Amino acid sequence: MNRQFTARSGGFRLGHGFPMTVWVKRLLLANVAVWALFALGILPGGAIDWLGFSIPGSLLRPWTAVTYMFVHITFGHLFTNALVLFFFGPPLESKWGGRFFLKYYLACGLGGAAFHLALASLIGPTPMIGASGAIFGLLLAFALNWPDAEIYLYFLFPVKAKWFVGVLGVFTLFATVRGGGGGVAHWAHLGGLVSGFVVLRYGERLGRGFHRAFFKEKPRHVTVERTRPARTPEPRKGRRHVDGDTLDEVDRILDKIRESGMNSLSAKERAFLDDMSRKYQRKQPH
Repeated sequence: MNRQFTARSGGFRLGHGFPMTVWVKRLLLANVAVWALFALGILPGGAIDWLGFSIPGSLLRPWTAVTYMFVHITFGHLFTNALVLFFFGPPLESKWGGRFFLKYYLACGLGGAAFHLALASLIGPTPMIGASGAIFGLLLAFALNWPDAEIYLYFLFPVKAKWFVGVLGVFTLFATVRGGGGGVAHWAHLGGLVSGFVVLRYGERLGRGFHRAFFKEKPRHVTVERTRPARTPEPRKGRRHVDGDTLDEVDRILDKIRESGMNSLSAKERAFLDDMSRKYQRKQPH
């Protein structure tokens, strides 16, 4: 990205007038720190091979799928990505919270690495560096949350966020298919956009599926012990006897609600739960 802009949404102005959030500040400091290490010669140029994401080097250095996001060699590259993070990161982190914001940022960066892998035959062994994949994911998220916010290109020309990101996505797709770029990793930008959309649209569903697949809970069994095996007295009028099978069914339905929500219950399960609720209410003293 070589565009400079500011943005405005609703009653607040992004940038210096918007409170800086924790993870935006940490990400900015991390990117500036790595750039400074290269600029001062503390990290040699050869360190890019150990921090940048490349094919087939990533197979031997899997950590580069994350570290490449923090490597910027030129100040212009760093400034552009840091500017977008500075403007668009705080409103998103304020809306989502720090934990989800960081997960989303890293997921978009990993999406850029995944597209790099998918297009390995076209890209070659050149290492990919920079936070642009994650930054494009932030732009998408901002446009989806505040589609009519005005983004000022070059601080002069107002464009609504939804149109800006839409045109940016079409240009990125075209540049990726064409295979050009003049050193710009358009495929990483496209990976950030696509992975950002998948996380925002299907992330909760994918998370539940992953949890069910890898963290299945063992079924719980309720054992009811009889303290008077000889004879069980008749229950008093107004009290209901609840056997072990009924308790098992209640536990199963409650577990299902915790895992998938009320909408996952069948009509029979809903009726059973309503019936048990009415019975419980009748046995309470008035």
